[in-house]
Amino acid sequence: MSGPDISVVICVYTEDRWEDILAAVSSVRAQAYPALETLLVVDHNEALLDRLTKEYKEATDVRVLANAGPRGLSAGRNTGIAASYGEVVAFLDDDAVAERDWLRHFAAGYTDPRVMAVGGRTEPVWASGRRPAWFPEEFDWVVGCTYRGLPRGRVKVRNVLGGNASFRRTAFDFAGGFATGIGRDGDRLPLGCEETELCIRLTRARPDAVLLIDDRAVIHHRVPEVREHFGYFRTRTYAEGLSKALVARSVGADKGLESERRYTTRVLPAGVARGLRDALLARPGGAGRAGAIVAGVLTAAGGYVVGSVRARRGGARYSVAGLERDPGIEGDPGIEGETGIEGGSR
Repeated sequence: MSGPDISVVICVYTEDRWEDILAAVSSVRAQAYPALETLLVVDHNEALLDRLTKEYKEATDVRVLANAGPRGLSAGRNTGIAASYGEVVAFLDDDAVAERDWLRHFAAGYTDPRVMAVGGRTEPVWASGRRPAWFPEEFDWVVGCTYRGLPRGRVKVRNVLGGNASFRRTAFDFAGGFATGIGRDGDRLPLGCEETELCIRLTRARPDAVLLIDDRAVIHHRVPEVREHFGYFRTRTYAEGLSKALVARSVGADKGLESERRYTTRVLPAGVARGLRDALLARPGGAGRAGAIVAGVLTAAGGYVVGSVRARRGGARYSVAGLERDPGIEGDPGIEGETGIEGGSR
């Protein structure tokens, strides 16, 4: 199958995920549609950088780079984008493995020149071996996975989900890179939404741009035991509210919360109803799922309020990086031109 060259970027930050990182790289190497290259971007961890450099020193298809920007996932992705050579740049989480046809389905989406991004479906792999009975599928985004309520098939969307996504290289020429100050920073408060903000910024810069999700492009994402507990669920939903406040501040509440309004008014009420029905039928976890949905909405709303207040007070900033790659310097990301944009708190 002919199609665009695809560079795969995997951002890594801890040796605790060593086996996961190796598995992620192996899954890229096993693709039916071969990747042009795999870039491992190490987030300010010299020991991990040295270890991965030694691991792949003989590899011609894997490059190991240091994050050239501030600590965090967004800057790591920007480093990978700027250093890559592919016409398309795909992103894979460091604790996920891709199915064999993952890149083939991504490539197929770019036959239409209007398509600027293609995302896929992310399935959870629970550490305990099964989904916790109380954990609602409507909130699988809490653990970085595709959630109930997203459309099926290959469909147009407002934004792709960052752990399983690809972008045409020219998308970054139009919109710039990922905004630093929104996305994750190691094991700190798990903020997100950086891909949402980028996608909205992209479609504003290119109103004719098409963004797709193809649920045949599947990855399997490991969910560690600590994320199976309600304490993490509550922390993550609160952080999502903070992140949404940043996005709304950047792109406006109308666009920034467009999908969220449909989600909270249609998908979540249906989920509560299913949970209550299961409880009445004495099925395990029904009441817990209904309660978790209500709690998730309330904590996310609380985070959004706090983030909005801090944003109005000018308590924090985030920035959008411009990307410029020097092809004459191997691995030099050449990230330049950060522009401060007022935003809410981390």
